[in-house]
Amino acid sequence: QGQLVESGGGLVEPGGSLRLSCAASGFTFTFYVMSWYRQAPGKERELVAARYSADGRTSYADSVKGRFTISRDNAKNTVYLQMNNLKAEDTAVYYCKGITWSYRDYWGEGTLVTVSS
Repeated sequence: QGQLVESGGGLVEPGGSLRLSCAASGFTFTFYVMSWYRQAPGKERELVAARYSADGRTSYADSVKGRFTISRDNAKNTVYLQMNNLKAEDTAVYYCKGITWSYRDYWGEGTLVTVSS
């Protein structure tokens, strides 16, 4: 059974940067799209960024455009989320999600990002 494992979360001051990683292991197939979601306390989970395998196209939530970048290292089966100029409102648990070509979802367990001075 495959799994997605996030890492890289932590405490950072406003204006700082973090890079999250999502390592995929144990899968015998590739994903149609890899994405990052986040869920802040008391709020619904929201899509932050996505990357489509077929053409490398990326998309971002308006709230993170120009600050966050999603990328992928195929050799390492890892997807990254580079987060710059972090704000207090970016505080959330960040989840990695993979969607297969048959539209099945796989989720990681999440990694906590706290932006605070």
